[in-house]
Amino acid sequence: MPARTHSRPHPATTGGAGTRLPWWALALPVLAFLALLALILNPSDAQAAGGDQALARLLERVQQLVAR
Repeated sequence: MPARTHSRPHPATTGGAGTRLPWWALALPVLAFLALLALILNPSDAQAAGGDQALARLLERVQQLVAR
């Protein structure tokens, strides 16, 4: 005895209500990314809390690699 297949009564809609983000939902991540990028590209402007020279050397090396 064959089983009956059930079809969907209404097809899913692709258009319709779109959600809108507030302006700051896009601006804040972009601003944070640009600030971090500026620190990576110019680590001499960053104020180090401790005397960790290994991190400073790493950032300088990354800056040299990015500048190539």
